[in-house]
Amino acid sequence: MQAETPSERSPGTRLTSFTNDGFTFDVVDEGPLDGSPIVLLHGFPQTAAQWARLTPFLHEHGYRTIAPDQRGYSPGARPRGRFAYRISALVGDTAALITALGGEPVHLVGHDWGSTVAWATAARRPDLVRTLTSVSVPHPMAFVRSMVSSTQALRTCYMALFQLPWFPEVLLSAAFRAAGPAGGTGLRRRAAALSGFDDEQFERVRRDIVDGGALHYALNWYRAMPIVDRRQAGQKVSAPTTHVSSTRDLFIAGRGAELTAEYVTGPFGHEILDATHWVPEERPAELAAIILARIRATG
Repeated sequence: MQAETPSERSPGTRLTSFTNDGFTFDVVDEGPLDGSPIVLLHGFPQTAAQWARLTPFLHEHGYRTIAPDQRGYSPGARPRGRFAYRISALVGDTAALITALGGEPVHLVGHDWGSTVAWATAARRPDLVRTLTSVSVPHPMAFVRSMVSSTQALRTCYMALFQLPWFPEVLLSAAFRAAGPAGGTGLRRRAAALSGFDDEQFERVRRDIVDGGALHYALNWYRAMPIVDRRQAGQKVSAPTTHVSSTRDLFIAGRGAELTAEYVTGPFGHEILDATHWVPEERPAELAAIILARIRATG
């Protein structure tokens, strides 16, 4: 699906939104307007605000960052059914964003579910991706293979729960609202420890996702998982790629990162950081350095 916004924009114009499939997506566009664009795709359960600690390190090196609130997270882009959240639709949204920026290939970065979309975009639309940096979630087929050769199936058993109608929404909403304000009860501290979030992250998820009405739509990303073209899931990526994993990730086993090199035909690197799953917030300077190193190695 082509973007409905013009493919050429006037120099010096910020992109605050774009449209695709009849939906409107909010965008955070920052940094030097004449800088090479880096598109940042957030994960679950977050928004473009996930990148706020990282982007200043990219701006100071002259790069422009463009971070959308993805499908289900932008108030103007919330279709109800799970079919609307299949990977092909999410790739279409990313392609529409890049087209709205002018259509030239970009440096693409994704974390968590955003990483899955970034992998699929690089595989299916290589004309739009100059470099790829995936954070936490490995290539989709490497992830699938790791389910039977590591602890990955155990780490992601919650995905089966998320397939249920309405119950996950009720459970997660109650958990976030019962935890109380920052610095509060022991329940709040236990909830934060379980999620891996710090107080700022925890409060942002409660405000933007739970109270902001995005939770049902965000969970539809998981409910769309059975709607997958297995042939496309195994497609290899030709763009120069770096995968970033972390030593204390409760959700992703290291085996997927080890297998990912098999699905990249271009230059590939694997970096390991001492961090939890939430690398962009926890290690922003180190992650920025990795992104910049991949970009500079490409020339």
